[in-house]
Amino acid sequence: MDQFIPTRSAGLAALERFVPRAGRHYADQRNFDYGPNDRSNISCLSPYLRYRLITEAEVIQAVLARHSFAAAEKFIQEVCWRTYWKGWLEQRPAIWDRYRDDARVLLASVGSEYQSAVDGCTGIDCFDAWVIELKNYGYLHNHARMWFASIWIFTLRLPWQLGAEFFYHHLLDGDPASNTLSWRWVAGLQTVGKTYLARADNIAQYTNGRFHPRGLATSALALHEAPIEAPQDFARGSDVPKERYGLLITQEDLHPESLIDAQDDVAAIATVANVNGQSDQVNAFISGALVDAGPRASHAFQASHQHLDTLDPSIIADWADEHGLKVIATGYTPIGQIRTQLNIIKVALALRCITLITLQRRWDSDAWPHARKGFFPFREKIPKLIAR
Repeated sequence: MDQFIPTRSAGLAALERFVPRAGRHYADQRNFDYGPNDRSNISCLSPYLRYRLITEAEVIQAVLARHSFAAAEKFIQEVCWRTYWKGWLEQRPAIWDRYRDDARVLLASVGSEYQSAVDGCTGIDCFDAWVIELKNYGYLHNHARMWFASIWIFTLRLPWQLGAEFFYHHLLDGDPASNTLSWRWVAGLQTVGKTYLARADNIAQYTNGRFHPRGLATSALALHEAPIEAPQDFARGSDVPKERYGLLITQEDLHPESLIDAQDDVAAIATVANVNGQSDQVNAFISGALVDAGPRASHAFQASHQHLDTLDPSIIADWADEHGLKVIATGYTPIGQIRTQLNIIKVALALRCITLITLQRRWDSDAWPHARKGFFPFREKIPKLIAR
């Protein structure tokens, strides 16, 4: 039941289809979830943005070529939420580590209530339908994600970490920052004390009467946790090397043509996959997107391309030695599983006298410093951010 083709051209085509509706129409209709067969009121661009098959900057540029900022502001804010979440988590990496540790422990002792939830057998009509939809399509409407998380936490009383893990496993656009922090927001941890309560009348209204759930929680008391760390400065990317270097393309940034200049001295290109811990559908999307990115980059930089099956340091080092590379560059990788693996790889490569550097997009380096607090202060910076 594929709705998303994992190529840049498919992402650009989806953007072109959506642009005419990105103004007032989107603002008025975006909260309605009409089901998987009618997503005409939303963009469905998030899987392409997640892996940067298309970039935030070019999406916003395309929208503003058709609409005024005022008309398209709501959609632009939604694009920038993803940027904000990444910047916020980048400055608090311990939040990701804590969540992953908690999820591993909790998954080791799940009970029948959890199994009923992930099997879609709770008896709550909307929730069970969303489980099936998520598994079949790898996608849920954003409003449905909020309702789902609220029911999971406050009605089914299951740990939010297990819900976040379930989403991350199945969502094609599953992003470590957006997914983790959105679940925390529903639970009352992200904005401390502020929760999101799914209401039956709201679900009926915004699903156009498709669902009439019964037995939902009528209150949502915020969860509690140990204090979180103060924001810290995030590591900045390096300058593009002045010597010949290898380009390592991971799933975190699949449009290197807009990351570095085509005239740079790229000697060889490798795409490398990390398809562990997520659904077959997500893995297939990532693999397909890498298959699309490699030849495209090879053509753009006029350099040979090779696909590596794993983020194994020795395999990457062997590839570098084969091409006589002492420097490998890769797109800056935000907090998440790939970042953790690249940190290990960086140390291992250094032992073989190979330097791994990261190249950061200006979009991120300009935006992330403003994500130290809540979204509303960040929102005030959006006009200046896009003007650059």
